[in-house]
Amino acid sequence: MDLSKQKILVVEDEAAIRQMYEFKLELEGYKVATAGDGAKGLEVAEKFQPDLILLDLRMPIMSGGEMLEKLRASDWGADVKVVVLTNISKSEAPPSLRFLNVERYIVKAHSTPAQVVAIIKEVLLS
Repeated sequence: MDLSKQKILVVEDEAAIRQMYEFKLELEGYKVATAGDGAKGLEVAEKFQPDLILLDLRMPIMSGGEMLEKLRASDWGADVKVVVLTNISKSEAPPSLRFLNVERYIVKAHSTPAQVVAIIKEVLLS
């Protein structure tokens, strides 16, 4: 599979983290789009139609959980791969996440950016 054709959307409210993942993923050859909140993320996702969404949960305007619920309710978004990247432990995450088909759940504090990129590659190849 040609990775250069694969698209990733990074939805993260902290600009430094968002930009760092955008940079790292572009270096790996992916096309990357970004959004700083769930509402914008949903809008960008529908236009960009990424192969994978890297999604934070705690964000202003619309949380990652709300964005994911709306995404899964749309025809296009029902099957897109989603990797949650957050500082909320899995036990504190909204219970509805369990039913929203998330490929991976990563706690930011427990993973390096290189590990996150490796997980993204693995998920896209599966």
